[in-house]
Amino acid sequence: MGKHLLLADDDDDDRMLFQEALREVSRDTQLTMAIDGDQLMEVLDALLPERPTVLFLDLNMPRKNGFACLEELRQREPFKDMPIVVLSTSDDIATIDMLHRSGASHYISKPPSFEVLKSVVEYFCRVDWNMAHPSSREAFVLTF
Repeated sequence: MGKHLLLADDDDDDRMLFQEALREVSRDTQLTMAIDGDQLMEVLDALLPERPTVLFLDLNMPRKNGFACLEELRQREPFKDMPIVVLSTSDDIATIDMLHRSGASHYISKPPSFEVLKSVVEYFCRVDWNMAHPSSREAFVLTF
């Protein structure tokens, strides 16, 4: 069976583009989407005992932002080690360092084009998520 990706992003266009990129690079990968942090937590609870292969998490969302979601997920047993890739427009070093310390698996600046987004999605569809949490900030921040 293919992988199951979960995208939490409040931007309609970003969700639509991610869905289209996934459709173009992988036919056997399931995608579930949430429009804010509260809905993300509801979706994750509804999926239990299963969980997605990887969560793509936007930081700036209404109701519950990505920081709060990351903190809560790392405190809850079923999600302590779930891979979480933060996608954000912020390149603030302090923010990136805080995300690394808080247990995010990777950080990526939101791709500037659809072709780059496809590369990102394709990369994460191929990742073996049994790998350990990156030990260095250099391995944490990915550029495409």
